[in-house]
Amino acid sequence: MKVHQIHDFHLKDESDFVQTQQSLIHKINLSPSITPDSIKTCAGVDLAYWEQDGEPYGVCSIIVIDTDTKEVIEKVHSMGKISVPYVSGFLAFRELPLIIEAAKKLETEPDVFLFDGNGYLHYNHMGVATHAAFFLNKPTIGIAKTYLKIKGCDFVMPENKVGSYTDIIIDGEVYGRALRTRRDVKPIFLSCGNNIDLESSYQITMSMISHESRLPIPVRLADLETHVLRTIYQKNHG
Repeated sequence: MKVHQIHDFHLKDESDFVQTQQSLIHKINLSPSITPDSIKTCAGVDLAYWEQDGEPYGVCSIIVIDTDTKEVIEKVHSMGKISVPYVSGFLAFRELPLIIEAAKKLETEPDVFLFDGNGYLHYNHMGVATHAAFFLNKPTIGIAKTYLKIKGCDFVMPENKVGSYTDIIIDGEVYGRALRTRRDVKPIFLSCGNNIDLESSYQITMSMISHESRLPIPVRLADLETHVLRTIYQKNHG
């Protein structure tokens, strides 16, 4: 898959992170570029981390499924040392090098990418799902397992029924949704990444839910795969 290298990651400090985010924020597109029923392939993206000899390492898994059969049609991964330090609000800079490396290995060009992480639901609207879209040039969706509190705003718990949701509104703007994908299970936190609207993100996400998890199938599979790969790499290089 072709990846657009819109910037490098030789960033010196937090001011470089801010400047890079600011250069992209005005390019975020929250209008639909696809319709949910036109999607044939869907990719899930997740990362896992560990320390080796005091150094941080990570692995990224991308798993592509057929949206009709829900069967895996391709999976790729990348592994390497993490060179960008963790700074709150700028996690994407730490994760993107491995995401980009893995995406370049894809023979399939997924119609949409679902990320284990936030998108527009972010301090600067630049969570990993949004930031990655500029490299991937594809619609992206953020699926977070925990709530990122922004400006002290809490979310309203959705009803305990499948598909119920509450919009997360901060200063009059909708950042995302608290979404109940299964009864009696904690909600997930849905947000647009880029090149997609919130309603399409909702429909696509709900179409990817099975009885096995509150997470969409490709995200769950990528999550499981990263844990397997991390164990393998730790064992082989420990």
